[in-house]
Amino acid sequence: MNVGDLLLCYMTGVSRFFAILEVTGKPFRDDTPIWGEEDFPSRIPVKVVLSLSPEHAVPVKTLSSQLSYFQNMKTPNSWSGHFRGSPTEEKLKDAQGIIAALERAEKQPVFREYDARKLERKANVYSTDSGSVSIPENSEDDNLDEQTISPDTEKPVTHEEIQWLLLSVGQEMGLDLWVANNDKGKSFDGENFNELSRIRTSLPVQFDRATNRTIELIDVLWLQGNSIVAAFEIEHTTAIYSGLLRMADLITMQPNIKIPLFIVAPDERQEKVVREINRPIFSKALKQPLPEICRYIPYTALRAKVDQAKAGGFLQYLRPDFLDEIAENVEIEDY
Repeated sequence: MNVGDLLLCYMTGVSRFFAILEVTGKPFRDDTPIWGEEDFPSRIPVKVVLSLSPEHAVPVKTLSSQLSYFQNMKTPNSWSGHFRGSPTEEKLKDAQGIIAALERAEKQPVFREYDARKLERKANVYSTDSGSVSIPENSEDDNLDEQTISPDTEKPVTHEEIQWLLLSVGQEMGLDLWVANNDKGKSFDGENFNELSRIRTSLPVQFDRATNRTIELIDVLWLQGNSIVAAFEIEHTTAIYSGLLRMADLITMQPNIKIPLFIVAPDERQEKVVREINRPIFSKALKQPLPEICRYIPYTALRAKVDQAKAGGFLQYLRPDFLDEIAENVEIEDY
């Protein structure tokens, strides 16, 4: 960043632009506490050019006809990916449109209600031997694209259906179960997750607090005694990063961990999952590259195997290693 650059400020949770800052000096590092939750030592001096309250801020979707990342979208919510790599340099035309909208909102304020709970939600930050890490929650966009079409049945499939399938199969095999903390109250087809007889209310205490916090948010775990037999992240929606980041955080904090990791996703998302998991941040920056220890399970392969076991009457005799038959490697060379 250079002196004179403008920073366009965006509120996560409520998806609104609310301020313009001007850079007034060079970036610097300072550990002096300013904020309550963490030091955030990488800093840059700025002055406030314009600032709006949340109720008068500009919803990003009101600019959808002007902003380039809303054009030619493959899915309805793919625009949200633009904000996941912040800070991001805006295209000139996009920046001009955002600035003009903020200036109009300052001169002619429009009151818009917002959900204060979404605005107040923050990522939890923990200290570990590897440094400070933030544990990503399922984001506001993770549940926007709730249904996908199964290629073999043409019926809507939901995240909860696949979650329930993994939980029920684990129970049939006599394994203990864990469902993500923020999904415990969910259900599928009238069956509540937290009423399954083998659902655990707590995890084995064998890791530090930050590691346990990460594990608690993984979509589904199969457990046997104090051992985690398999960990599943269901990448059903347009926002697939939270699951991959949880797995990356897990193996960063516990580089010698030996938990089989699986990404479960629709068949039509295979290419996207493989591409994202092979990004340099996951494939080159980690001591254990994520593509080497995490595999992909297509919805159709999972459902076909379970249907076959049910029809043959041997579902309860399956062993977790049946996953090796249906899971696909995701490592690619020369990404």
